[in-house]
Amino acid sequence: MTKLIKTALTISGIIFLPVLLFFFWASSPTLDEKQYVQLINQDIQQTVSTDSVYSIITYNIGYLSGMTNNLPIAKPRNLFDTNLKTVLYELKKSDPEFIALQEIDYDADRSYNINQQHELASLGYDHIAQAINWDKTYVPFPYWPPSMHFGKVVSGQSILSKYPITIHKSIVLERVEDTPFYRDAFYLDRLLQVAEINVQGRKVVIMNVHLEAWDRPTRDKQTVEIISVYKEYSKNYPTILLGDFNSDPSDPDASIHAVLAIPNIGYVNSKSGSTFPSDNPSIRIDHIFYT
Repeated sequence: MTKLIKTALTISGIIFLPVLLFFFWASSPTLDEKQYVQLINQDIQQTVSTDSVYSIITYNIGYLSGMTNNLPIAKPRNLFDTNLKTVLYELKKSDPEFIALQEIDYDADRSYNINQQHELASLGYDHIAQAINWDKTYVPFPYWPPSMHFGKVVSGQSILSKYPITIHKSIVLERVEDTPFYRDAFYLDRLLQVAEINVQGRKVVIMNVHLEAWDRPTRDKQTVEIISVYKEYSKNYPTILLGDFNSDPSDPDASIHAVLAIPNIGYVNSKSGSTFPSDNPSIRIDHIFYT
């Protein structure tokens, strides 16, 4: 019996030790945490409007994967190249002073390790606020087949500005409490990214968010937190709160109603209304609010 137990333990060790080593290796970060929040200034020849009208765009680019996002299907390099050209064309045509981005890859195997922030900023954005919320050595998702795994992922949120960003910070929002440890170890942080910007001598605050997509109670708590921060800034400065809230106002219980209920808050209600999915939008989860 003792020999049988020893044999069983040996076999278990042979099976589980590699799995354990893989778990710790794959879920480990690739960067120092100090690199997660950066303020980047470039020297790009840009033209900045001197009138009193400014434009801003919020855009979850889904790491430029288009309709293949998170699906276990092949994503060839030309898919990302084509989508990048399309996004560059549209942004250049719109020429906004500010762009708030979510799900943007800085160095990820899934998007061929192209720094998407650098590519978009080349349109004329000297000032960049970068907040990394997903830094893993190897993400084993989609789960099957293994050839479709994301692999190394360094991704996050960015604010691109044609005006100087003086202060930038990133607030990590509450995580899903009941997530199994093996999933939580690979899960991304949800962020409230805050940038203070000097616009012709006046401080303007841009708050860029990407809230929890799958767990409503967590999203509700995150919404309460961002409202608190918004109210503090909006007491003293023109403040814009925007991003991917993963919350549709057509749902009477959606957390976005708490934001809409803030006294005197402005809301951009576009003609098209719906924002997701991009091929045939049917719900609105991306929003822009302002003082």
